Amino acid sequence: MNAPAHAPAPDGVRRTGRAVLVERPGGHRLVEAPRAEPGPGEARVAVYAAGVCASDREVYAGTRAEGYVRYPVVPGHEWSGTVEAVGPGTDPALVGRKVVGEGFRACLVCDRCREGATSLCTGGYDETGFTRPGAFADFLVLPARLLHVLDDRADLRSAALLEPAAVVAAAVLAGGPRSGERIAVVGAGTLGLLAVQLLAAVSPAELLVVDPRTGRAEQALPMGATGVCAPAEAGSLHGRYDLVVETAGAPTTAHDSCLLARRGGRVVLTGLPGPGARGIDPVHLSVSQLTVRSVFGAPPAAWAHAVRAFDAGLLAPAPLITHELPLEDFAAAVALVGGGDPGVGKVLLRP
Repeated sequence: MNAPAHAPAPDGVRRTGRAVLVERPGGHRLVEAPRAEPGPGEARVAVYAAGVCASDREVYAGTRAEGYVRYPVVPGHEWSGTVEAVGPGTDPALVGRKVVGEGFRACLVCDRCREGATSLCTGGYDETGFTRPGAFADFLVLPARLLHVLDDRADLRSAALLEPAAVVAAAVLAGGPRSGERIAVVGAGTLGLLAVQLLAAVSPAELLVVDPRTGRAEQALPMGATGVCAPAEAGSLHGRYDLVVETAGAPTTAHDSCLLARRGGRVVLTGLPGPGARGIDPVHLSVSQLTVRSVFGAPPAAWAHAVRAFDAGLLAPAPLITHELPLEDFAAAVALVGGGDPGVGKVLLRP
């Protein structure tokens, strides 16, 4: 019997690799092709695990905003793996190292990139897993400059969550939390629970999590939250918090987060609400003199912050993982995400 095409050759080197190819909304297949060789400045990573998130569900459903996906595409922007090979001009010491990687393929020459704000690149949107081949595959080739090297002892299963952790790190850096402040996190999904861990590290006087799902919210307590409540109970807490980090992207959460902030407080929005969401009251914004920031993706500084926190043990994403499936079960994994089951946390695909 012939060995499977994706099995290692006699010399131990795998000659081909599998990938989930979404050819069009609602249509995908598992394809196999010769493994890509890294070009100048590139690295090839053997993917260990890749997280499935709501944006992957949008890619599959065809509901992602125009210009933010290009079909056909191999999805997968949350991943971890090990460098298997490097191309010309790339540091050979990377081979064998555990890594994660940034998704944005920024131009590096526009004004925003030169400021270090690569997530605001004016050269046009270009991101791994949306406009470039992603990590729902055995291998991933990308510019080596996007890699962040992990400690040799790092748990690659947990490290697959460092992309959402980097987004949260961008929000935390934007919010500038200080020890002794009162802080609220709105939303207890993956972003919210990772935010709790990073915010707990600054020793706030109070760290509240607001979410209608009691079970999800209570997961934040062993992660450093000092209390949880449902949105209906948060009305009595309006004007209390120095910093509010919104992570849910629900229709009312941006509006409600601003009400939780004290006069002169700060609000950071990381969730992406759909059309028709309730807007922020401009009168309240002006009279309360709030500072409101938003986050989309993560620049290199936020990635570096998340990786340092992970290596130091301040970020422990493993408890957020509830399901692990093989590449063949991509459709089932997407169905789990956003399906409304409160028992579903982070779903991983394991090549």
